[in-house]
Amino acid sequence: MAKSSTFVCQSCGAVTAKWSGKCEACGGWNTIVEEGPPPPLGTNAGKRGKGRPFRLEDLKTQDEAPPRRVTGIGEFDRVTGGGLVAGSALLVGGDPGVGKSTLILQALAEYAKAGGRAVYISGEEAMAQVRLRAARMGLSEAPVALGAATCVEAILSTLEAGPPPGIVAIDSIQTIWTGALDAAPGTIAQVRTASFDLVRYAKASGAALLLIGHVTKEGQIAGPKQVEHLVDAVLYFEGERGHHFRVLRAVKNRFGPTDEIGVFEMTGQGLAEVANPSELFLGDRSGRAPGAAVFAGLEGTRPLLVEIQALVAPPGYGTPRRAVVGWDSGRLAMILAVLDARAGLGITAHDVYLNVAGGLKIGEPAADLAAAAALVSSFSGRALPPDCVFFGEISLSGDVRPAPQAELRLKEAVKLGFKTAVVPLGTRMTSPGLALREIADVAALADFAGDGG
Repeated sequence: MAKSSTFVCQSCGAVTAKWSGKCEACGGWNTIVEEGPPPPLGTNAGKRGKGRPFRLEDLKTQDEAPPRRVTGIGEFDRVTGGGLVAGSALLVGGDPGVGKSTLILQALAEYAKAGGRAVYISGEEAMAQVRLRAARMGLSEAPVALGAATCVEAILSTLEAGPPPGIVAIDSIQTIWTGALDAAPGTIAQVRTASFDLVRYAKASGAALLLIGHVTKEGQIAGPKQVEHLVDAVLYFEGERGHHFRVLRAVKNRFGPTDEIGVFEMTGQGLAEVANPSELFLGDRSGRAPGAAVFAGLEGTRPLLVEIQALVAPPGYGTPRRAVVGWDSGRLAMILAVLDARAGLGITAHDVYLNVAGGLKIGEPAADLAAAAALVSSFSGRALPPDCVFFGEISLSGDVRPAPQAELRLKEAVKLGFKTAVVPLGTRMTSPGLALREIADVAALADFAGDGG
């Protein structure tokens, strides 16, 4: 008996038994499309393995680490865990115009210059347009194989006919479609099926696959979550239009650390690597205005110093205003409540503005102490010492808790010339060059920051 058709929301992927004008899962209108039964397994699907399972000890090799294909771009290789693993699939997402295609084209060009075979398939631009962009970046002589196609069957037949590539890039996955489905390109069914065929080719051939995906207005990669489950790594390329730097962040990586970042600077010749991101995010700190504190953070395995700026002002209206850029607004509300309840500041009745300098987004709780110090400094009107860094997590009881990998944070502060570190109790540093000021709770922090250090 043939399988009946189903109705799938093209926005969130929810499946319903009948058509409806509104998706009950995400609330989208006119997003439900009828999909037929899945296509039969064809020549590209391969055969199901019928062999016995192997034991791990039977699969030992001389080199336990998977082989890597280094692109030559240090920041990109750092985020991927040291290079691309043969047969792996990566999904790179980002806002339109942030530089995803530029980054991937540069990575393929550097890999091809080193002797590897790289293939760039564009579904959005013609080959002449891709060459113009490469010429603008000075890569017109790079031996990268270019192609312009959108049919996954045509792409796979072309790749299988030539010599096996080392890296294959698809720009973008939303434009790829398969003739086995009647759905329009870009729909969830097309994206899911095309991605599955491409990932299956990468596993069978040993080529490293790079899929470029667009990001929706909610900040998620467009398409079903099944695509993120299919691939081995998911990278987000982030950047604000008002800032010239870009951050490549790993949110999933089977062959490397997650939450690792690589920092790039957008120039007229493409993306340039930033060797020392701390200097970029700190900028010029010659002035001593109240409300600025330097946070010694950690992104993946990389220590990073960034300035947190706060402004506490009398309320202009009846309800105090809160504005946060680059940090969690719920975390700010908690810190303000703890400062009032445990340190008796009375800061919640004022307007509060908090900003992470440079447009970087911070997610780790260790930034609590730096944010609290900036708030107290702005509230008291006393500037903090310019050669001082902060890190530590604040609990609801007002205690300051230790942060992981304190030694890495302190070494980065010493390298950039800082003299003092305000840290939780029990923090130790083996290398000299930095005076530690241990803080037990927010009351002690209020005394330190309120007096200007």
